[in-house]
Amino acid sequence: MQQAAVLVVGAGDATGGAVARRFAREGYRVCVTRRTEDALAPLVSSIEQDGGWARAFGCDARDEDATAALFETIEKEVGPLEVVIFNIGANVMFPIRDTSARVYRKVWEMAAFAGFLTGREAARVMVPRQKGTIIFTGASASLRGSSGFSAFASAKFALRALAQSMARELGPQGIHVVHPIIDGAIDTAFIRDNFPAMYAKKEQDGILNPKHIADAYWMLHQQPRDAWTHELDLRPWMETF
Repeated sequence: MQQAAVLVVGAGDATGGAVARRFAREGYRVCVTRRTEDALAPLVSSIEQDGGWARAFGCDARDEDATAALFETIEKEVGPLEVVIFNIGANVMFPIRDTSARVYRKVWEMAAFAGFLTGREAARVMVPRQKGTIIFTGASASLRGSSGFSAFASAKFALRALAQSMARELGPQGIHVVHPIIDGAIDTAFIRDNFPAMYAKKEQDGILNPKHIADAYWMLHQQPRDAWTHELDLRPWMETF
């Protein structure tokens, strides 16, 4: 029997990378993507050094043909995809009068349209096996729009609706579709460099640790099918909501 594979679309230096490492530790063959394959070299190296298996793919998740080819290659050359995680961010802030059509369209393509392509291809390979987990990473903006976030919130709303629709369609076919909402700042270089006051909360466990997000994703995948979670929110204890 082939070893099962997991795909992390948008395997950045924080959440995506942590999720990839978590599943690698559990024995999965880990496939990770970003638009440029070279950017994934440190992640793949760290997984291999820890005894795991990983393969990097350069793929623009907004490209239908490229995304379909990615899934075909993994199924043929790596193993059956048991878990697919869509983790592309696309968080930008612009006042509405300064939000260009190009910005709005690009954010939608990255955070919503790419999620649709990923989810569709995941369903195509999982449904015949009646087994699999699809996780779409959500955000505070998935639930509420905020000043300056018209493009991002619109895209995240759309991704949430996609996840809900897929859960209702695919759940009865054995596919667990999940939409975790990450409601709070994550321990990243971006937060450290641009929001030092917020980053200082790290000393009080006031921002999200990517490793703990990854633990939650692993837990969601491990849930028995008589008690599946579709949506849950993860936030630091001091975060207001």
